[in-house]
Amino acid sequence: MSTPPAETGALPVVALIGRPNVGKSTLFNQLTGTRDALVADFPGLTRDRQYGIGRLEEQRFIVVDTGGIGPDQDPDFREMTEAQATAALEEADVVVFLVDARAGLDPADQEIARRLRRQDTPVVLVVNKSEGLTSIEANADFYALGMGEPLPIAAAHNRGMASLGERLAAHVPAMEAFEAPPRDPGIPRICVIGRPNVGKSTLVNRLIGEDRVVAADAPGATRDSVEVAFEWQGRSFRLIDTAGLRRRSKRDGIAEKFSGVKTLQAIEQSDVAIVVVDARSDIGAQDARVLGLAAAEGRSIIVAVNKWDKLEEDVRKQIREDLDYKLPYLEFAPVHTISALRGSGLGEMMRSVIRASDAANADLSTSRLTQVLEDAVRAHAPPAVHGRRIKLRYAHQGGRRPPKIVIHGNQTARVSTDYKRYLSNRFREAFDLFATPVEILFKSSDNPYEGRRNTLTPRQERKRKRTIKRFGKKK
Repeated sequence: MSTPPAETGALPVVALIGRPNVGKSTLFNQLTGTRDALVADFPGLTRDRQYGIGRLEEQRFIVVDTGGIGPDQDPDFREMTEAQATAALEEADVVVFLVDARAGLDPADQEIARRLRRQDTPVVLVVNKSEGLTSIEANADFYALGMGEPLPIAAAHNRGMASLGERLAAHVPAMEAFEAPPRDPGIPRICVIGRPNVGKSTLVNRLIGEDRVVAADAPGATRDSVEVAFEWQGRSFRLIDTAGLRRRSKRDGIAEKFSGVKTLQAIEQSDVAIVVVDARSDIGAQDARVLGLAAAEGRSIIVAVNKWDKLEEDVRKQIREDLDYKLPYLEFAPVHTISALRGSGLGEMMRSVIRASDAANADLSTSRLTQVLEDAVRAHAPPAVHGRRIKLRYAHQGGRRPPKIVIHGNQTARVSTDYKRYLSNRFREAFDLFATPVEILFKSSDNPYEGRRNTLTPRQERKRKRTIKRFGKKK
């Protein structure tokens, strides 16, 4: 019997393990509702660990995608890829062991099974690519692995996900009934995230006014998330400094790896994410990845460009252009230029943090939301689909962190992404939802006449019978 995750209020961790090209990245994308993991029909595409928030019905958990284990992996990367898979196993509360129903049992599958049996972590054996096969046909070869009853799924077609959720919850009960830790709504929680050596710990120490966390001029000085209480101009906060990127052993050939579990847990428990980037290094893919994690969780985002002092004006101009070009999906996130070491720019940044926290937890009245919706539709109605108008009738609030707005109407499933973005911007402007994404949810009204038939008059009934006799009954 497995135990819940050790940390109170921490999301459980699910690691996807298997040989190359069995569909781990496809399942990762299905669970997270993203396209973060690259998918292609050849082995070895994934090499590093990939982190995301998985969702199955009401279940929420951290899911870790890994590179394939076995001889099909590129020999130049096999050692470091397997080191990444080993690290994922160490982090996991439960392992999903994927095999390929089409390819059948492979010697690499047997080797992975022997390896997993030496772990204390519970394992769910999942047979992927089982579309068109009966469960008996899909599972037949894999009983030999001795990993319990195999579960056939088709990740590419979103089949078997509910059954997978039941299997996971059987091993990690906390997954079924996960509840975020209780929070005082009057005390905002702020996480500080970013790449290594960008000054996260220096920023935390400057804000709280003491050397509370280790700050060193080397990546990986912070190894775990650290939460501290502090006050700013009479207002209380909880501040979470994260490891961000964690140093791995030199043996695997990779100097640093993203400590995704701790960072994702910190993001999930926060109201506002301060994403620290280094003004003296290029805004790269890892910065975009960290920002994307915060945006995917719907957190209010403040971008803090650190080490801004002593930069030439032409360099500052280039940095601003890079931010606009490389992070266009974060137009709602304000950018502050700071020096954590000297303390410059922190006052303005903290004023933005307070505004963002208030926006993330704002109460939005139904009458005002509906009025803003009506004004938006009058100014720019949703495009008709196949000649039929989309009618949006009223709106109400469906949640906070981020603000969720539920819009009721007809044919709402046909609302375009562009129009959804237009409505988000209108709501954000009307309610001053500063630095905060807005989640729009649509619900179509039930047709009150569905399933009902009109009562025909005798004359209409005679005409109906003549029509059927002449042309036949409509199929």
